[in-house]
Amino acid sequence: MAPAVLMVAEKPSIAETIARILSGGNFHKRKGISPVTSVWEFSGSFRGEAVLFKVTSTAGHIYQTDFPRQFNDWEKTNPIELFDAPVVKVEANAKHRLPAHLQKEAHGCKHLVLWLDCDREGENICFEIWRAKFSALAPADIQQAMRTLGTPNKNEADSVDARQELDLKVGCAFTRFQTQYFQGKYGDLDASLVSYGPCQTPTLQFCVQRYDDIHAFQPETFYTLDTSIRVGEQELFLEWERGQVFDSVTAHTYKDIVSARGAVAVVVDVTEKEEKMPRPQALNTVNMLKLASQRLGMGPQQAMQTAERLYLSGKVTYPRTETCKYPESFDLRGTAAAQASNPYWGGYVKELLSSGLARPRDGVDAGDHPPITPVCSATEADVGGGDAWALYELITRHFLASISPDCRFLKRKVTFCVNEEIFSLSGRHMLDGGFTRIMRGDGMKDVSIPDFRKADQVPLHKISVGSGQTHPPPFLSESDLLGLMEKHGIGTDASMATHINNICERNYVSLVSNRRLEPTKLGVCLVHGYMQIDPDLVLPSVRASIEALVDVIAQGKADITAVVTHSLYMFKLKFAYFLKQIERMDMLFEASFTMLAQTGNALSRCGRCNRYMNLITKRPTRLHCRTCNETYNMPQNGAIKLYKELRCPLDNFELVLFTQKGGKSFPLCPLCYNDPPLEGSVTSRQDK
Repeated sequence: MAPAVLMVAEKPSIAETIARILSGGNFHKRKGISPVTSVWEFSGSFRGEAVLFKVTSTAGHIYQTDFPRQFNDWEKTNPIELFDAPVVKVEANAKHRLPAHLQKEAHGCKHLVLWLDCDREGENICFEIWRAKFSALAPADIQQAMRTLGTPNKNEADSVDARQELDLKVGCAFTRFQTQYFQGKYGDLDASLVSYGPCQTPTLQFCVQRYDDIHAFQPETFYTLDTSIRVGEQELFLEWERGQVFDSVTAHTYKDIVSARGAVAVVVDVTEKEEKMPRPQALNTVNMLKLASQRLGMGPQQAMQTAERLYLSGKVTYPRTETCKYPESFDLRGTAAAQASNPYWGGYVKELLSSGLARPRDGVDAGDHPPITPVCSATEADVGGGDAWALYELITRHFLASISPDCRFLKRKVTFCVNEEIFSLSGRHMLDGGFTRIMRGDGMKDVSIPDFRKADQVPLHKISVGSGQTHPPPFLSESDLLGLMEKHGIGTDASMATHINNICERNYVSLVSNRRLEPTKLGVCLVHGYMQIDPDLVLPSVRASIEALVDVIAQGKADITAVVTHSLYMFKLKFAYFLKQIERMDMLFEASFTMLAQTGNALSRCGRCNRYMNLITKRPTRLHCRTCNETYNMPQNGAIKLYKELRCPLDNFELVLFTQKGGKSFPLCPLCYNDPPLEGSVTSRQDK
């Protein structure tokens, strides 16, 4: 029997694509132990030997970093203990049965080849024997990866372990304390968790900083000279060189000067200059997310998920990359030629191939994946329409724009002198649309102005003093926020979208018109509280320093244990100080939220004092007894009402009826639900 080679991809669809390409379509598919993946088998040659290939997959991470079970009870574990708690790797999803599946398929195999995402996360998943690196599910890329198998990078795998442990311990400690402290005092936070995250919180801080800038803004009245001339039937408005002044008397003085003695505009200069709008750089993840938000109205999380589906279906290259520079070996012409038959832009591509591709602009090579490009030509029907088509079209047009000529236009400026005050008039004429012919949203229109010559004189048609007020900056857009995160090193190309989505889901910001992010009361109170207690907890510099330390581990210049130990020690000190100073943050909450005892409506009787408890419907749903000062968590995402005024025989609490959104109902006792009388039962206070 021929020896076997087990090949493992990160997702079933990738495994099937790899098997189809390497087998030439001649493979056998069968089920394995795991219900979420299959095994594709075919015969072939591996390193000069006839073998049986078995291709299967995981479904992302097989294991995740977590605390041992005894640390998962929020009531029994002091949050500060989490900094020194051990961490374990637990199955990410026990129902998937992936460890057992891989053990069975690996039995008797001579070689193991891992086809996982070409980034640090992939390196962390795949620390085994042979490592395949690829950036697109195209035959040439898969076959090249098979010819150039390497070994995994332990340093990069360690760097992911370090970041996961730091994020877990720091995030859980702060989140558990904040959630218990504030939910135990206020009834209208409208948040299931009052979470902290080493990336999430600096992301929120950017939004709150803009919020503070808006509220601190003092509008000023400004004045302009609104001046026009008439040439034939055309009225032309001139731009005053001074722009605007902030004093009414000064503005009217200039108006009097300009309008005196006949008010003739004399041409003192006429200039013509060819200018260019440069074609875009190659597309990386952050710029893809920015464009998706700006032009498609698609949020970062939605855009990232859509891009991943396009990648898994073989339509675009791997969408997680920081690189915006094509490698020298990149087949630009071949990638463009694949689009020549596309019914939407094939004509443009043929013209481009005939006239010659423009040399791409220089950019940053981060050493990870090539820029995001289309893998094949596709139509709206091929990708399923909707968001998938919109994003595929954007990626493809951007690629074609990046190898197209610059946009060239002739800019014409006429300068006038009116009684020693200078005004100007500008026009623009397109010479070559270049990349704007294919890249939607980047075009510009001609602005025609009459021909003027030096010393021409034109009487003023109108002159008046206009006024207006300065405006505060708008709330940050998703695109603005992505730019700030990239600039300050908050998150990675793989995680930025998740951090933005988290602050929305946690009710820290609201998405308002034009995809801008307005902080909520809760988000503002948290950031202002951190700033009063310890700005390092929220400013981007601390997270950036952690990312720098993780990079040092990835480069093999630092030991994982030393970095993690030092970082946890520093955060433990900060956490202890935060606990001592929490009243400073609490003062902000007290001014913005309602105390728990004053929230909700009476519903059921407490079994201890026999007084009514209030039902609080703001997230998280709970019952609060003002007399006993006790709070009882209720099931979430449903409705709670009194159940026939019946009482629990164990504790005398009135029963309530919980109705799920789907219509299913069940009665429960508030005390038993939180502290089950049967030993070993899982309570609502665990595993929040």
